[in-house]
Amino acid sequence: MIFTHDTEHALGTVVDLVNTAPDSCGEEGLPDVAALRAFIERHNFSDVPEPTGEDLLRVRALRARFRAVFHAPDVAGAVELINGIVGEVRTTPHLTDHDGHDWHVHFFAPGAPVAEHLAADGGMALACVVVTGELGRLRVCEAPGCSRVLVDLSRNRCRRYCDSRTCGNRMHVAAYRARRREAAPR
Repeated sequence: MIFTHDTEHALGTVVDLVNTAPDSCGEEGLPDVAALRAFIERHNFSDVPEPTGEDLLRVRALRARFRAVFHAPDVAGAVELINGIVGEVRTTPHLTDHDGHDWHVHFFAPGAPVAEHLAADGGMALACVVVTGELGRLRVCEAPGCSRVLVDLSRNRCRRYCDSRTCGNRMHVAAYRARRREAAPR
C-alpha cells in the first residue's frame, strides 16, 4: 500500500467523480440529485446531509477543479490548484473509526455539505500525493479517444489505462494484432 486506506479511498472517489464528467464518459454522469445521492452511497460517505440541487452544482464545479490537478503541468501548478481547493473549505480534522475501519482522519466538518466533504478529503488526499513526491501517479488514460483519469497505485508505476471501456484490453489487442501483421510473411 502506497498511501493509507483513507487516502486511497479519497483518491478513488476523486477519480470516480472526475470520470462522471461528460468529456470523460460521453454523457453527464451526475445528471441530477438522485445520481449525486447514488454517488454518495456508492462511496460510503458518512455524515453528509441529503444533497440538494445547489450541492449538485457545487460538486460539478469541484469536479472540474479536480480534473485540472490531473492535467497540471508540474508540481507547482498542482500545488496551486490543490491549495485553492482546500483553502476554500472549513476543515475540522478529527479521528474516527466508523463502519469497521481502523482509525483514520476525516478533514471535513461533521455535517458539511457533500461538496465540502469532497473538497476537504479529496483535496487532502491529493496534497498527500504531492507531499510524498508521487504526483506522477495521477494520470490520464493513454488510450486514444479516452480522457478518463486514474491513480496508478501499482508498485512499478506501470498503469497506463483506466478500468472502464476495457481501454487496456483494447490497446493490448491492437498491439498484439500489429505485431502479428508485422511478423506475417509477405
